[in-house]
Amino acid sequence: MIKMFNRKFFVIASLFLCVVGFWLISSATVAECADKYALRIAHVVSTSDPMHEGALWLKKRVEELTNGGLQITVYPDGQLGGTDDQLEQARVGANVASIADAARLAEIVRSIGVLDMPYMTNSYEEARKVVMSDFFKEWTKQLEEHGYKVLAFNWYQGARHVATRNIPVKIPADLKGVKIRTTGSRVWQATVRAMGASPVSLEWAEVYPGLQQGVIDGCEAQYPAIYGARLYEVVKYISETGHFHLLSPLVVGINWFNSLPQDYQNILMEVAAEAGDYASQLTLKRIDDYKSEMVNSGVTILEVDTTHFREATAPLYEELGYTEERKIINDFLNQ
Repeated sequence: MIKMFNRKFFVIASLFLCVVGFWLISSATVAECADKYALRIAHVVSTSDPMHEGALWLKKRVEELTNGGLQITVYPDGQLGGTDDQLEQARVGANVASIADAARLAEIVRSIGVLDMPYMTNSYEEARKVVMSDFFKEWTKQLEEHGYKVLAFNWYQGARHVATRNIPVKIPADLKGVKIRTTGSRVWQATVRAMGASPVSLEWAEVYPGLQQGVIDGCEAQYPAIYGARLYEVVKYISETGHFHLLSPLVVGINWFNSLPQDYQNILMEVAAEAGDYASQLTLKRIDDYKSEMVNSGVTILEVDTTHFREATAPLYEELGYTEERKIINDFLNQ
């Protein structure tokens, strides 16, 4: 009887240990997968910006479609560094996605930069049509040879305008000797210079103190970013030059992307485009509200005859070698 009891006890104990062991192994495997399939979406704008809300929408949808298999965390306000830092992290294999811009990617694949050339497109609708075209997708695909994967290129942040501390800008001559913050990309630096100003490269997080301390006289940026960074506290004028429409890409590293299961890759690509459209519509809906609130805070918004700025920046297409790409886009839009 005792032997039988011991045998039964041994069998039950063995089964229990097997179950526990299997549970521990399964838990470790799940934890390992959760660590492996995790993505950090980084950007430099504030949590009030539509880009941030679009990233949160993407997070929720991807986690739903993958049943939590791909976990996403969103880092606003440059928490993972400036855009250049974010892109470099992605390139070397980190699980980082950056909401970047065409001008920066043009340093790698030159043709992409035409999207951020002055007055290349006249509206969000035109810009979106361009980035959804086969020829533009072919340009972005070339980035994969350099370590990047564009998930979607349809995140609209708005038209870029000139904001200044105390100088009303109506024509290019008004910008003579004026220090205007922009990024360090060749396209944007050349555009600001052609518009008449002296370009100064600063990270976005440094713009507010730079204006406050007089390090720069102004900046060029879109309304959601100006509002989100509270620049209306340190600028007096916003001149609506609308020199380009900022349609941004969500970019990851190609090695990290290829490490995902195929179904996760498909989900991420599809949802990134949907999230881009979602964020873009938020941008379009809120621009008038941003303008009204900044006017109420004391900012003067100046309507500008852009003809002068178009003429001043037109030679850049030849100088920077974008005449062919410009023709491709114009022919495409005029079909």
